[in-house]
Amino acid sequence: MLHSRRFVQPSIRNLALRAPAMLALALVLGVQGSAWAQPSALELTQDPSVAPGKAPLPLDELRTFAEVLDRIKAAYVEPVDDKTLLENAIKGMLSNLDPHSAYLEPEAFAELQESTSGEFGGLGIEVGVEDGFIKVVSPIDDTPASKAGIEAGDLIVKIDGQPTKGLSMLEAVSKMRGKPGSSITLSLVRDGGTPFEVKLERAVIKVRSVKSQLLEDGYGYLRITQFQINTGDEVGKALARLKKDNGNKELGGLVLDLRNNPGGVLQAAVEVADHFLTEGLIVYTKGRIPNSELRFSADPADASAGVPLVVLINGGSASASEIVAGALQDQKRAVLMGTDSFGKGSVQTVLPLNNDRALKLTTALYYTPNGRSIQAQGIEPDIEVARAKVTREQGGEGFREADLAGHLGNGNGGPDRSSANRKGEGEATPRPQDDDYQLSQALNLLKGLNLTRRK
Repeated sequence: MLHSRRFVQPSIRNLALRAPAMLALALVLGVQGSAWAQPSALELTQDPSVAPGKAPLPLDELRTFAEVLDRIKAAYVEPVDDKTLLENAIKGMLSNLDPHSAYLEPEAFAELQESTSGEFGGLGIEVGVEDGFIKVVSPIDDTPASKAGIEAGDLIVKIDGQPTKGLSMLEAVSKMRGKPGSSITLSLVRDGGTPFEVKLERAVIKVRSVKSQLLEDGYGYLRITQFQINTGDEVGKALARLKKDNGNKELGGLVLDLRNNPGGVLQAAVEVADHFLTEGLIVYTKGRIPNSELRFSADPADASAGVPLVVLINGGSASASEIVAGALQDQKRAVLMGTDSFGKGSVQTVLPLNNDRALKLTTALYYTPNGRSIQAQGIEPDIEVARAKVTREQGGEGFREADLAGHLGNGNGGPDRSSANRKGEGEATPRPQDDDYQLSQALNLLKGLNLTRRK
């Protein structure tokens, strides 16, 4: 039975939806270490009360397992203790299920529990594994990685001179973590080009989840870098602040930027979508166990006051970002622009075990209001706009009528617009849309929508 309650049942202690990482373990290297391999899923941390139907024990397979264990202990070239063998067996059992199920040892489990605080040490990149290489899923804004120019899709081929080919996520994460202030050199390959090196200094990173500003009079910009526990509240405050900055007048349009947002807390994603919706379903999950089936619906309040909305997404938009984008698209509340999202749509339940360990197990898929599973497909934008750099032609526009001697006046009032008094236009303080083609196209679309709405 699907639950219609908007928030999590009491049995769920923490509900978090973590960013993608193509082969991500639940090791957090960036949002709580250096580089951060964020937990790769919608993570429902709950009491270990799942009680699936009992099945007969596979006795033949268990005998084989016991025999292999005994042979390794007796014949392996070096002694191996039982604990190591059994923990390695558990890890192997989980790693062969899917890329996001994992066995969490105490350190990884503790890091996972702290991953939504918004403050951590590291480089500030979301990483995963693809074809045996460590790959950047997305850099986080205002971190050493983003400031160094690391981009989504970059392959990390060496860490401090050591090749990463064949390294497990755990090994790569361990190499990139370190004390804040220490240096690390990454060798990167971009778009199949020549490897180049980037030297970074690990830092204690405070992620600012929500940023906002006016792009022009009447047009706002709202960027969410990742979904943290308080992101829903921060978006509400940002919407109120944008209205105030606009002279307490309603906005004519808003760009919601979810590009390179790797995900985060599910409840925050629901709250953000709810700020723009007054009714209807936001997201639901389906799985084999009752606790994995949830529904989240919008309430009638509308913090956005129905402002025309364009949502920017790209290949680094994952998990919680895809939930928000999918809900707004299905409910016809926003126009989605950019490129296809990442396609992370599976749900992981984090089950605490004894000895401070936990099991992160894929238990469900999530679906958009129209019943679309995003898993391995992603969200397609309504208008595809690839990333490009905006460049402006140099030089003036030549003479105008107002430059000609003896020209007639306009007669309707206002100064003549000659080339002389137009010099300097466009040379004001740089704006985000000046160098961001996708953002500039989103703003142009909002202006066009506004023109058609005028009476």
